[in-house]
Amino acid sequence: MKHKLIDLLCRKSFQFSKEPVFKLASGRMSNFYINCKPVTLNPQGMFIIGHLIFDAIKDSNIEGVGGLTFGADPIAVATAFVSGLKEKPINAFSIRKTIKDHGIIRWIECDLKQGSRVAIIDDVATTGGSTITAIERARSEGMEVVKAVILVDRQEGGLDNIRKQISDASAIVTRDELLACWNALNPDK
Repeated sequence: MKHKLIDLLCRKSFQFSKEPVFKLASGRMSNFYINCKPVTLNPQGMFIIGHLIFDAIKDSNIEGVGGLTFGADPIAVATAFVSGLKEKPINAFSIRKTIKDHGIIRWIECDLKQGSRVAIIDDVATTGGSTITAIERARSEGMEVVKAVILVDRQEGGLDNIRKQISDASAIVTRDELLACWNALNPDK
């Protein structure tokens, strides 16, 4: 399944330029751009991602899976759906970018209790900032963060930064794997 995911990401989500023409959220320019949403919102992508993330967390006694909206949301939902199919249910949750200012004031939308063991997920890690924010917010809501899984590691230090917050952190796909696929598909570029 991982090879199918790499192919989908390479065809729908990964862009490369010999010159750094892509502006990242940090403001830095890069040769690579990875927008996972065309794959995380695609039926085939959801199926593959749900299975791969479920496989990565299933043995960690996890009760919930989620991260910062919007990048983590479709991944969390796909993973929760697969967990139901596998009869090992894991709830999806979503962490807001800004705290809700009405009703019950909280960062997280979920069906979990304080103390629940959770995995934080994200679509792409560059510096790891959004994943670290999600870890901090989940902890502030009383969740026990035991694992972090990134769909694509840009291999720019993000995973190492995340491991400073949670030692059990991994990625499903790396930038190098996507670049190898891109080069195979575009031998003349």
